[in-house]
Amino acid sequence: MHHSIPDLLPNGNAVPIRCVASAEWEAVEASLSGAHRTYARAIDFAPKAGRVAMLPAEDGTLSQVLFGLGDPGSSGGDRLLAGKLPGLLPPGTYRLEGTPDPSAAALAWLMGSYRFVRYREPGPDGPRLVAPKGVDAAEIGRIARAVALGRDLVNTPANDLGPAEIEAASRALAERHGAGIAVTRGEDLAREFPLIHAVGAASPRAPRLIDLTWGPETAPRVTLVGKGVAFDTGGLDIKPSSAMLLMKKDMGGAAAALAAADMIMGTGLNLRLRLLIPAVENAVSGDAFRPGDVIRSRAGLSVEIGNTDAEGRLILADALTLGNADRPELLIDFATLTGAARVALGPDLPAYFTEDEELATAVASAGTAAIDPVWRLPLHAPYASLLDSKVADLNNVSGGPFAGAITAALFLRRFAPNTKAHVHFDLYGWNPSTKPGRPEGGEVQTARLVYDLLKRRYPA
Repeated sequence: MHHSIPDLLPNGNAVPIRCVASAEWEAVEASLSGAHRTYARAIDFAPKAGRVAMLPAEDGTLSQVLFGLGDPGSSGGDRLLAGKLPGLLPPGTYRLEGTPDPSAAALAWLMGSYRFVRYREPGPDGPRLVAPKGVDAAEIGRIARAVALGRDLVNTPANDLGPAEIEAASRALAERHGAGIAVTRGEDLAREFPLIHAVGAASPRAPRLIDLTWGPETAPRVTLVGKGVAFDTGGLDIKPSSAMLLMKKDMGGAAAALAAADMIMGTGLNLRLRLLIPAVENAVSGDAFRPGDVIRSRAGLSVEIGNTDAEGRLILADALTLGNADRPELLIDFATLTGAARVALGPDLPAYFTEDEELATAVASAGTAAIDPVWRLPLHAPYASLLDSKVADLNNVSGGPFAGAITAALFLRRFAPNTKAHVHFDLYGWNPSTKPGRPEGGEVQTARLVYDLLKRRYPA
């Protein structure tokens, strides 16, 4: 662990943080002492979203904090706004007063306390929060620590996080929760998972398929699949340097799946969890797979390689074939898959694809509830012809500039034919700039959404 997420404190002497919406400011200002009212006016405080006023006591200590909510009911309101506070306040103990959503505010505070400190001194302890009344502090702490685990994995550079280290993180998680784990490497991988083997063959760091299982065998089966490309050069279709800068995050799907699994197992949901992570490095060497190669997948379908930089869908295809074989009730894959999804929806809004209308509605609802938003894109079946190959069953790319996220999703669907309740998340896995509760750097998008979805379906 290369972070420190503080627990919510059960109680204690704490400086109050008075959360003030714009509509409440007149009444709140009138309730302040004369000195505090004068001070707030002197610093020109207004309860705009994220504004802070630290009001001193007569002895110079901090008496209370005013925190502007703006208009929290507006469409632009940020339900994780309290995540700004750990970066604005001095060390000390605080409590929130008047927040409209105490659970969201407490989670935002913990997620906003995250710092990646593997390579530098962590600095002094930050501010601590007393758990607001009525919130499940243990649950919020579990979620925040799982998020931090995933963020750590994404933030760790590829020289310190290859396929073996992704395996080590999976083993540590399995041990902590009493889960089983099996890993396929070497000749067994080449024979059983030929696409995973081909993508990882160019790297001296051996590719592998990680298979974690947890929960009663008689419980409903839920399978998570996470894209674990520790670094993506693009292979022989090598990326330009500007596109390679953030490629340590190409295992963001695996990190999101691990974070979701941590939440699921930590709460003890009533399900049989399977977590599959194909872990590879897409490197360049004499052993690299080539454009034009044809590789027969685990499913038996032959795949022509139109572009070696579309490697994520190849490793996911073999993992989905394995996951699909035991017909889970729900199959979910997470992947930093296409630039096309980012162009369409930007970095904050992962795309999701499913043919199951009821599930599509439930995913959107869980995203809203968990403040982990997504947007549905269509599995437009006619676009499948864009993946036609003249020499194989299908090509791994369409070869054209259009509908890249959709054709990638359609490619994956070919490898999970038995599972209608299949959701594919195409996510970015990175915060390009700091927002409340979401520091710049690695992010486990959709993990909290999936946990919320499963918690409703399979409560502990």
